[in-house]
Amino acid sequence: MSSNKDGIIVILSSPSGAGKTTLVNLISQKKNFINSVSHTTRKPRSNEVHGRDYFFVSDEEFKNLIKNNEFLEYANVFNNLYGTIKKHVLENLEKGNNVIFDIDWQGTEQIRSQDIKYKIITFFVLPPSKEILYERLTNRDMKDKLIASERMKEFYKDVKHWVNYDYVVINDDLNRCYKEISRIIDSSYVDRKKINYDKNFIKEHIKKLTS
Repeated sequence: MSSNKDGIIVILSSPSGAGKTTLVNLISQKKNFINSVSHTTRKPRSNEVHGRDYFFVSDEEFKNLIKNNEFLEYANVFNNLYGTIKKHVLENLEKGNNVIFDIDWQGTEQIRSQDIKYKIITFFVLPPSKEILYERLTNRDMKDKLIASERMKEFYKDVKHWVNYDYVVINDDLNRCYKEISRIIDSSYVDRKKINYDKNFIKEHIKKLTS
């Protein structure tokens, strides 16, 4: 059982391109959360910095970290490995720092399945529409639209995991979405009970996204 002095874990997951990374960065800046920086074997994009966005490592380095049981969670996403170092996260939580994660559903399930004493709040972020999602993906630093199409195929698999999250939010407006997440996080300090949200509305939105 965590104490009031311990930090909390907040996890944001989403299909690729729904905006979770931007939201995580916003929360870490405005709410003074520690941004958990993952290790990855993928190549950096043009605007990414080693140690700020990810720790970019080789396959061999990553596999050695797995072998030494250093990851709190790790997963294979689009043929690249991603993982969170356990030590850094636990040290921050013990100091009372809140830690926010930008990870997929696989990593979320791994963290929730462990016997962690700290409070965990999970959010699944949805795009407002398939069209906007595709537009966001094609605007990324990618070689061609083929990669965006591959991510759209994965979208239909990833979106099914929304049911396993505490809360689901639609990122139709960045500031509004941030405020909604922030309100839920703040409320969790006051009331340990889960805040209700309109699941029927989310179900209808999912139907539109997957039709």
